[in-house]
Amino acid sequence: MDRATNRQDAQAAGNDGPLAARLGPAPPLSDRPRAQERFAEIAEALPADLRDGPARDLLLALADHSPFLWSLAAREPDWLARLFQASPEASDARILADQRAAGRAAPDLDALGRTLRRNRAEHALLVALADIGGVWPLERVTAALSDFADASVSAAFDALLLQAAAAGRFLPPDLKDPQAGSGLMVLGLGKLGGRELNYSSDIDLIVFFDPETAPLKQGLEPTPFFTRLAQGAAKLLQERTRDGYVHRVDYRLRPDPGSTPTALSLASAYVYYETTGQNWERAAFIKARPIAGDIPAGQKFLAELTPFVWRKYFDFAAIADVHAMKRQIHAVRGHEALAVAGHDIKLGRGGIREIEFFVQTQQLVFGGRRLTLRGRSTVPMLDRLHEDGWISGQARDELAQAYAFLRTIEHRLQMVRDEQTQRLPTDGSELDTFARFAGFPDRPAFEAALLHHARRVQAHYALLFEAGPDLSSEVGDLVFSGAADDPATLATLRSLGFREPETVAETVRGWHFGRRAAVRSPRAREVLTELVPALLKALAGTPDPDAALANLDRAFGRMPAAVELLTILREHERLRLLFADLLGSAPRLAGTVAFSPHVLDAVIDPDFGDPVIDPGAIAAHYRALLGQPTDHEIFLDRSRDAARQLRFVAGARLLSGILTPKGAGEAFSAIADAAVATALEAVSKRFFAEHGAVPAGRLVVIGYGRLGTRQLTAESDLDLVVLYDFDAEDRTSAGPKRLDAAVAYNRLTQRLVAALTAPTRRGLLYEVDLRLRPGGGQGATATQFRSFRSYQSEEAELWEHMALTRARVIAGDTSLAEEVSEVIGEALRRPRDAKSVYAAVRDMRATVEREKGDHGPLDLKLASGGLLDLDFLGQALVLAHAHDHPDLVGLDAPALFARAAEIGLLHGGEAERLAHAYRLLDDVHQWQRLMVEGDPTEASPVAMARLARAANLPDAKALAAQLETERKAVRAIFDRRLGEAG
Repeated sequence: MDRATNRQDAQAAGNDGPLAARLGPAPPLSDRPRAQERFAEIAEALPADLRDGPARDLLLALADHSPFLWSLAAREPDWLARLFQASPEASDARILADQRAAGRAAPDLDALGRTLRRNRAEHALLVALADIGGVWPLERVTAALSDFADASVSAAFDALLLQAAAAGRFLPPDLKDPQAGSGLMVLGLGKLGGRELNYSSDIDLIVFFDPETAPLKQGLEPTPFFTRLAQGAAKLLQERTRDGYVHRVDYRLRPDPGSTPTALSLASAYVYYETTGQNWERAAFIKARPIAGDIPAGQKFLAELTPFVWRKYFDFAAIADVHAMKRQIHAVRGHEALAVAGHDIKLGRGGIREIEFFVQTQQLVFGGRRLTLRGRSTVPMLDRLHEDGWISGQARDELAQAYAFLRTIEHRLQMVRDEQTQRLPTDGSELDTFARFAGFPDRPAFEAALLHHARRVQAHYALLFEAGPDLSSEVGDLVFSGAADDPATLATLRSLGFREPETVAETVRGWHFGRRAAVRSPRAREVLTELVPALLKALAGTPDPDAALANLDRAFGRMPAAVELLTILREHERLRLLFADLLGSAPRLAGTVAFSPHVLDAVIDPDFGDPVIDPGAIAAHYRALLGQPTDHEIFLDRSRDAARQLRFVAGARLLSGILTPKGAGEAFSAIADAAVATALEAVSKRFFAEHGAVPAGRLVVIGYGRLGTRQLTAESDLDLVVLYDFDAEDRTSAGPKRLDAAVAYNRLTQRLVAALTAPTRRGLLYEVDLRLRPGGGQGATATQFRSFRSYQSEEAELWEHMALTRARVIAGDTSLAEEVSEVIGEALRRPRDAKSVYAAVRDMRATVEREKGDHGPLDLKLASGGLLDLDFLGQALVLAHAHDHPDLVGLDAPALFARAAEIGLLHGGEAERLAHAYRLLDDVHQWQRLMVEGDPTEASPVAMARLARAANLPDAKALAAQLETERKAVRAIFDRRLGEAG
């Protein structure tokens, strides 16, 4: 195959003619009959000139090789006609113009999302036709993909800024161009920044803002405003529907993504890059360019960042840093040798990343003194390195050819199913088929070409990086042998930020001496010796390195063996930094890592950056992790492992700013839903195999409290109630060990609770509380549905109906679930005297206050004006007025307060204040439960500072003041609306 020749032939026909007239040879087919059959399904919808010749050959290749592209072609044959009959440059310009203008033209965000997604689908089809058809060279393909991403991002921010302007929160100088003078700067990095985007790539963005120039409403805080803007843009671009999606967005290249908001002020950015910016961030900023927002302001920011990226001297130390990252990639990905099947053409040996590192490292080293070496694109920089005398002409040519080859193969891989993958198939037949899609006659020809290029890349890369650095480079003297403290080591520890270097030295020396069983084996101590310098450096980056180290020491004390964890941390810098961050900020998550190190695998998965909260997706992931356990003990262990991994991912996403606290609550709740549902299925299957089915038997599980409202935290218990129903005329099970229906369902409930709560060698799953069932802690563990229905209509007290406002069915029989939901709705919507409800709720709150008190200003639930007041007030509004206003039922608290204002139950200002307070208190509550180990009301100063940052407040003092202000406002409204307790 010679794709370059194909393109030259096609371009000789003219570079402004219709696409159909410029096509080169199509890829060979693997299954011609099937491809012809598929083509026949749409042939009648195509113009006659597309049913034969090169256009038909290309469409047969799509039908044969790419389910994604064929789905687009078959779904929209009109697109094919339009694209083939116009020049690809004209089509590209048309789609880009429509995409860029969409943000100012769409009537609402839903309509905008549909437009952006459909444009992306058509553009993806266009680029694939021009690429596979040999019409566009690689640089034109990647430029088109990058320009389209620019247009998408710009449209999203246009729409969100105009929405904010309509609400009076944003006051742009020119509504026709809301981004100009907005104070917003959106930088594209990585392949997007270099205009080298691949076919199904994430887009790496960083959002900065200038609070001095942002035209915001008086008194509006800029950080929350621009953070919501950035999160809104990501949601708009990432949302998947039947039309697909626009782009996956990754904000993790921003400074310290684990502890900073999604959008950062310029002042914060300058301080960060001047003080703690790392070499990998310098490399990332080589490709940075402003793609949205105030473009001149973004260009000015990058110009002012020049001293950080480009050092005045030749920076050979950068080589060691960049090579260390490359070594870690190889270690974690397992690419010590070249093999075609399953090879990762990006991260593997001889892959795309080695070419990029080869270029970027030399740019970092020499670019401070050579302005010509500061370009963003890889291949042109190979030219410049040769012209400047740093590499040979042979290196330039061979690496450029390899880059074009590998990037083209990368695009073919991603075009198959629109997946962000760079890994070749492992299955032989799949690899045969892919080789043809890549334009080769067979697999041996493809393998020979791949190995030819990869070995050339390896050879040039090895010349640049002849000696690998060890992990201790740049840290300083760190000697922990012997019994006495080494003065130079203490000085290094002090310079790293440890307050008590002697304690640190003694702790580390204790590890080497085997004082902790987890690090006692020879292999563990060997890995530890190599890792300690890099690990201490990572811990030094946390707010309190001494506390982080103490948490790590405690984790070692609880672990049976640490060699697996230490190996993972040694081999992957990003995970080392994340683990250090967890030790310093979220020791509960760090404990999860210590117990099960491979939960860290999820963090390096590309999907980690997706803010997944969809219950169906989480349930599917949970079930996939469960697999098909062969016995109950394996099921119990896998349940605990699955929940632990998913809870870790949700917590890490919250810590990284990928999930909002509200989103984390939804994710934690969806994990619990899946755990309960699968446990119910498992125990039911075993139970009814023993005892037989109950005639017409049905069972559901109701979640109450924070589970019911999808607000679970990282450490929440589950408040559950189990209801069952059966044929009253035939109430005996039909199996070998027959049971009365009531006995059967109570025993089944006991097994369910045991499955959820029993400690196994894989730890705990959940604590379960059944006391909200009718009768409380007395009597049967499960309740007959008929009894539940009559109890709610005739006997239940007001507090029990208050609890029902936060109840939903989470598992079990769907028909019974509908009936239970109706009963709950009827109970909540029954007519009540509002004054009586208010008085009862007020007295109930006074009783709680009297009997339980609170635990100080960090008791977000029980303190006066806290979450309990907000929940009680909301429940009072529902129970008092749902009969006349049934739509009050089922709303979350902020929406409930807003609706109450609309119907005159609250003033508008009260509703806004309550909603804002609820969001702040609940957000801090989520962070508190994630980050504070032990009593959450006794957070350390470091935890308080982190909580403040999470709440977009400058420090712990500001957080305490803000919480106090909000609680006072809430309590005033509570007393005003419900009356003060007498």
